[in-house]
Amino acid sequence: MRSEFRLAVSVAAGVFGMFAIADYYLLGLTRAFYTLLALRVVVVSLCLLVVYLVRQGSKCDDRRWLHAIPLWVFATGIILIVPLRPESLSTQITAVVVATMAFYLLIPNRLMIVTAASLYLNIGFLVAAVLFADVAPVPTLLISLLLIMGMVVGFFALLRLEILQRKQYALLHEERDQNSQLHQEIAHRKSLEEQLRVLAERDALTKLNNRGHFMNVAKQLLQSCQADRTPFSLLMIDVDHFKHINDTWGHSYGDGVLVRIAEVCANALRPSDVIGRFGGEEFVVALPSTSAAEAEHIAERLKQRVAALVFKDGVSELTPSVTIGVATKDAEASGLEALIKRADELLYEGKRAGRDRVVVGREGLSPR
Repeated sequence: MRSEFRLAVSVAAGVFGMFAIADYYLLGLTRAFYTLLALRVVVVSLCLLVVYLVRQGSKCDDRRWLHAIPLWVFATGIILIVPLRPESLSTQITAVVVATMAFYLLIPNRLMIVTAASLYLNIGFLVAAVLFADVAPVPTLLISLLLIMGMVVGFFALLRLEILQRKQYALLHEERDQNSQLHQEIAHRKSLEEQLRVLAERDALTKLNNRGHFMNVAKQLLQSCQADRTPFSLLMIDVDHFKHINDTWGHSYGDGVLVRIAEVCANALRPSDVIGRFGGEEFVVALPSTSAAEAEHIAERLKQRVAALVFKDGVSELTPSVTIGVATKDAEASGLEALIKRADELLYEGKRAGRDRVVVGREGLSPR
């Protein structure tokens, strides 16, 4: 709106100043010409000053008087031309009608200010015509009707334009609100999808990968190792005497033990390793590109980290332990299910041997 206002006032000031050329051809270098020239210079200067002030900042948008100044200056300049050049009344009537229409059409969103300035222009011009141009009553009536027609047409044109602008503005805000609601709905759906994905992939208690998701990820890792012809190892981890923990301290206490063990194991692994809850108190770990010796070292680290945990409940104290079965296969070996079965067998061999140990084996070889 500020840009449109500055453009309209600048153009109007330029046109008003250019009429000094017509004054020169009609009046020559006379006193009347210099008076008109001074008038035009004052009008143009005041209008350009207003343009400069409006350009300085958005705070000027709320100063209605600042937008009214150029209209009243133009109106005053046009009115004063009548006593200075009464013989040009016929052309001045056209100028008043054009100026009135320009007020309404070129100044946006200022209907009441434009209406007040137009009334001042038309009434002042009519009074000046009667006083200084000796206009007869009948021509005065005709001039009045012409001026009234210009004001009415301009008023309703600007009123209709402002109504349309308000409707457009309301529709724009409605569209923005709908877009905002749509974005919120999309974000909400994405959040729900993420929650569903987490529920589908994560174990509710330990927040590790659940069995189904672990199997999918581990199969992809195994296929990658087979393609690269690198070894692939797998750990089966079982919490020793977990049934005794539940029977002695309760299932909620046992859940807390599982959660802490899951955190310790996850933090002890490499970024490329994948851990999941296999079921109950059992966990499974996929170790891509890992030999049997490296897998054994990782399993021993996990066992030591778990053994360092201490759970206290009043006067009693619990130090958990785990038994780990380690199975490793080359790229030519069978699938993931066979490796899990082998690791599970090694795990139970360790449990039968007294628990709290790591049992390492390889397909086709005896455990050690």
